[in-house]
Amino acid sequence: ASLIGRKTPKGVVLEDDAAVADYLLNEGRVASVPGVAYGLSPYFRISTATSAEVLSEAISRINTAVAQVE
Repeated sequence: ASLIGRKTPKGVVLEDDAAVADYLLNEGRVASVPGVAYGLSPYFRISTATSAEVLSEAISRINTAVAQVE
């Protein structure tokens, strides 16, 4: 399901992919690039150029952050 238009636990509405990327950075501690930066809004991009262990932790953090969005 899309995160755009939903509220964070702090009551902030995720208006666009840039807001989603910002939320993932601040709440999930996972860096991403909003799709608008490369012409593919409303998607976002993450780098997978790291170990499987680090990716697993990042996915866990993303899942936790997303689960908190209303």
